[in-house]
Amino acid sequence: MVREKNRKKSKRKNKKIEDSSSSVIPSIPTRVWQPGVDTLEDGEELQCDPSVYNSLHGFHVGWPCLSFDILGDKLDLNRTEFPHTVYMVAGTQAEKAAHNSIGLFKITNVSGKRRDVVPKTLATGEDGMEDDDDEESSDSDEEGDNEASKTPNIQVRRVAHHGCVNRIRAMPQNSHICVSWGDSGHVQVWDMSSHLNALAGSDTEGKDGTSPVLNQAPLANFSGHKDEGYAIDWSPATAGRLLSGDCKSMIHLWEPASGSWTVDPIPFAGHTASVEDLQWSPAEENVFASCSVDGSIAVWDIRLGKSPALSFKAHNADVNVISWNRLASCMLASGSDDGTFSIRDLRLIKGGDAVVAHFEYHKHPITSIEWSAHEPSTLAVTSGDNQLTIWDLSLEKDEEEEAEFKAQTKEQVNTPQDLPPQLLFVHQGQKDLKELHWNNQIPGMIISTAADGFNILMPYNIQNTLPSDLAA
Repeated sequence: MVREKNRKKSKRKNKKIEDSSSSVIPSIPTRVWQPGVDTLEDGEELQCDPSVYNSLHGFHVGWPCLSFDILGDKLDLNRTEFPHTVYMVAGTQAEKAAHNSIGLFKITNVSGKRRDVVPKTLATGEDGMEDDDDEESSDSDEEGDNEASKTPNIQVRRVAHHGCVNRIRAMPQNSHICVSWGDSGHVQVWDMSSHLNALAGSDTEGKDGTSPVLNQAPLANFSGHKDEGYAIDWSPATAGRLLSGDCKSMIHLWEPASGSWTVDPIPFAGHTASVEDLQWSPAEENVFASCSVDGSIAVWDIRLGKSPALSFKAHNADVNVISWNRLASCMLASGSDDGTFSIRDLRLIKGGDAVVAHFEYHKHPITSIEWSAHEPSTLAVTSGDNQLTIWDLSLEKDEEEEAEFKAQTKEQVNTPQDLPPQLLFVHQGQKDLKELHWNNQIPGMIISTAADGFNILMPYNIQNTLPSDLAA
């Protein structure tokens, strides 16, 4: 399987050669940029290679939104035709508490183009390579045509939220119901149906972020946590069931009750430090997992009391995030403050070492990790090193296939040899990456958020490796 290892390439700036016999500028071969390994030399600059994306867009909406969620919509499942429409919810991190809000977004006209893993001209043995100047000229001409029609249209409705939003999640069964964890120590549940209906029914409502911030009371407000927190998760099996965890190591269970929620005042207790993330089991409605600054992961059964059913040391540093594989429910991924992330087969926990994969590629804290909704062996990771990486655990190094690919591409790119075979893609360009989510209804689409805004990306080699019924 062909792997696109990086979207950044290093290219030397053109310099005029002082030669009276020729004014031709020699072509410098491109090479893949390795962050944390390579350094820029004098006269070099990094350039994004747009050819490795089926779609790539970036936008910002004022204050940074360091947590968000993609909302399920009433459009088709497994959409593959451009342009796309996406709905999402996000919470701000403003300088003053009173300036924060929750934003409901409708993003339309997400344009793109399906690309082949290997260009057809190369696969057939024809010489399809053009020099850099020709490619850049062609790209510029293409971008110049109807550029406005290729730019996503963004509409937003805002609801006032006192204090920064640490994390926000939408209920999978009813995406208009959202829960926010605030730095004020309050966990609040919101009904956003009126705002989503207004966005769905209009192409101009809240366009360009011009709508005012609206005041609205939450459906429920829990102030029983002893400190602020970040960990929240809706149950995928029981609509309305919710967990919230705080920086004092406590976890509370919410149960839906006649249009509101009842929160168990007695918390689940087992960690010795902040609970950083929570994940309900995709297979068992009463089971959930938690991770903590104490370096451990715990698995709980709400029928068995307030102590964990099992707990184990997962990393040598804080465990920041976890993700439970919805397509292979025995697999749990975790990301640590030391930059490592691991995959465990929970069936092997009691027998000893359950780690089936461990990666030390990132050198800064892992800030987000999530399994693909369409491919059970694929997951994506964000890190404090400003990289979003995509991994396919089913990949192994294939010398013959790599040699064939190099022959087809005439070794146009000098690919590093020491990257893990499972590393499928590297996306860069955002600063202080915090969170990513796969779009469950658009195979191959990822949205990420950082201090400088959002990116919507669809790497070409992700969509080309999806099952044929999803990638068509």
